[in-house]
Amino acid sequence: MLTRISRFGLTLPRLLYNPPARLVSQSKANSATGSTAVTELHPEAQHSGHGEVSPYVKNPDYHGFSSDPVEDEWNMKVGFFFGISVALVIGGTFIHYLPDHGMRQWARREAERLIQQREADGVPLIEENYYDTNKIILPTAGGQ
Repeated sequence: MLTRISRFGLTLPRLLYNPPARLVSQSKANSATGSTAVTELHPEAQHSGHGEVSPYVKNPDYHGFSSDPVEDEWNMKVGFFFGISVALVIGGTFIHYLPDHGMRQWARREAERLIQQREADGVPLIEENYYDTNKIILPTAGGQ
């Protein structure tokens, strides 16, 4: 739909601003105004055969990939296939199956295993003294 709207290019704002119509003077002819004139809003352009031709004139369904209509449509379809199918589907699958970042799942499983093992052995989950008090070196009361 967007490609069809974009075909109008810069002419769309002009068409909306000044609708095509013929302007006919209804005033009486006198020396200041001259004769009745019929004018067009857009004067006819002089086409010399040289110069750039818009790809939209050659191919109304131009997608911007090639000037050849068949190649343009083929490249558009291939581009959308790889852009949507490969990038979204395969990329999403790749991201889904990435390994555990930061080993969060492993840490949870290991903690649950240790809790079950300590409950089976009848040992408290966390001891009163987390660190072994015999291995802690305290400073002396003298300061050094």
